[in-house]
Amino acid sequence: MEDLVLKLKQEIIEALNLEEVKPEDIDNDAPLFGDGLGLDSIDALELIVLIEKNYGIKLKDPAIGKDIFKSINVLADYISDNRTK
Repeated sequence: MEDLVLKLKQEIIEALNLEEVKPEDIDNDAPLFGDGLGLDSIDALELIVLIEKNYGIKLKDPAIGKDIFKSINVLADYISDNRTK
């Protein structure tokens, strides 16, 4: 799971062009949106594309996205349980 968490952090930094952020700067349990990493709704769309392209997971229900993007750990758990790639 630690490998997936690190890979996710690297993919998020690259996909969202977070040039000043390093993987170790991202707290595994901090919120991705708002006070945590500070992502916004445009970033959410990028994350949806990222998990679909890299892990074969299609999010059809926006409510699910809201739940799985709570933190890196929650996202990693969801991907580990649902990935097709």
